Formats: sequence, structure tokens, C-alpha cells
Amino acid sequence: MFGLILFIALMGLTFGRFSMTWPEKFLKDTVSFTQGLLYKPAGFVVGLIEDIRKMRTMHEENKVLRQTLTRYARDTARLNDLEQQNKRLQDALGFTDRQKQMNNYTFRIAEVTEFNQQNKMITINLGEKDGIRANMAVMSVDGLVGRVVRVSSFYADVQLLTGLQTVVDSADKLAMESKAIAVTVKGHESESYGFIESFNQETQQLVMTKIEAKDPIQPGDTIITSGKGLVFPKGIEVGKVVEKRQGDFGITYIATVQPFASFNHLREVFVVQVPELGAGDNG
Repeated sequence: MFGLILFIALMGLTFGRFSMTWPEKFLKDTVSFTQGLLYKPAGFVVGLIEDIRKMRTMHEENKVLRQTLTRYARDTARLNDLEQQNKRLQDALGFTDRQKQMNNYTFRIAEVTEFNQQNKMITINLGEKDGIRANMAVMSVDGLVGRVVRVSSFYADVQLLTGLQTVVDSADKLAMESKAIAVTVKGHESESYGFIESFNQETQQLVMTKIEAKDPIQPGDTIITSGKGLVFPKGIEVGKVVEKRQGDFGITYIATVQPFASFNHLREVFVVQVPELGAGDNG
């Protein structure tokens, strides 16, 4: 009862009063000061914990973004590669359509799996199981590349024209002919004949020899295989004549030929399969 009376008396004294007595002020200041001292370090700790949590979240987000970016870069590179491969295959298809209209040959497309710069050879992913044999001609969309020299069950080694100087002897030359189309041949086609015997590593050009003195071959003429040799079938484009000059003793002439094919960036090539009938005529 005394407490209730005291409580009512205090309410009556403080009701409607906005000023504080000095004990109330002292108590208020003391409590506020103490709360301030406790709030600052507590707020710092809470803020630090919140920053650490945010940093962890940002780290996880950055990790996800890096993974996404890596996948995007990988997918973009793969897409570009597929687009380039698709273009090469489309060009290859156009090549085979053109060639099939000219000759009764079969062109087996193969991927280059290895390039041996020292021996001037490439390895392709076709072999005996695919009907590939030694001495078959190999070409790209642009022109003659070389010939098959070794065959395993699933792969074959191809000697490039750039290695002719080290592997070709007098009994294994490449018989070629020139289909004269330049105006210097009086405006009509005239057959020429010679041998591609070597490759000049300095000029990156083929050397054609055994050209007769009266041969009308001139710079600008296109060199194609004649089919009169023992290896290459007739009609495969080799290159374009760059220069013609006198050979030894002035009896025959020599021509330098710029090959059509690029030997440094081979991705897909074609193995030329000649029908068995008439193989002796075209070989």
C-alpha cells in the first residue's frame, strides 16, 4: 500500500513536467555515457562481421563470374573454331564437286594430326582400313600437297612437296605439264612438259626442269600434273610459273613455280583415289 501511494505521488509530481531534477540528469547522463562506451565497440564488431560476410559473398560471386567468363571464353573459342572448320569443309565440298565434274576420282577428306617440320611430312587420320595406300596423291583445296609414303592401319604419313629435294631421285620424279593460258602463247592452249624435281627452301618455290627449248611455257601459266608419271593422276593443279630461264648447256629450260597450296597451315587434306580401271593410264 505504501509503495502504491509513493508511486501515485511520484506520478503526480512528474506529470506535465518537462524539466529534470539533478539526480535524474545525473542518472540520465551516466546511463547514456555508459551506453555510448558499450555501443561503439559493439557497433565496430558488428560492422566488421558484416563486412567479412559481404566480402565472403563478393568472393563467391567473383568466383562464379570468373567461372562463367572462362566458360564463355572457351565456348566462344570453340564456336570460332567450328565456324572456321565449317567454312573449310564448305570450301572442300565445293572443291570435290568441281573435281568430280572433271575426273572420275574419289577424294577422301582427312584431318592433319601431326606436322613434322624437320622431315617436311604430315600425318593424317586415314590408313589401310580406309583404303589408303602408298604413293597416293594428297592435295588441299588449293592444290597438290604431296604423296603418301607410309601407311599404318589408321594413319598415314604424307611427304610434302617442300621435301622433294631430299627424297626424290631420277627414277621417282613428278611428271607435270603446263596448260598455257597466257596471252604470250598466242591466245590458245599449248601443252608443255617437264619435271618438278625439287623445292627451293629460300624462295619457297618449286623447280621445274627438262623443258624443251621450243616449249611455249611462259610466266603466268598454270602447272598441273600430266598423269604420265608413276605417282600422280592427271589434272591436279600444282602452281603458277613465275620465271623461265635457260638450263645447263642451254639445251633445256628451267622454270620456277609458285605452289598454290599453303604448307604451313594444313588442317584438312584430300587423298586422291584413282579407280582401279585405268590406274595404269593415270598413275
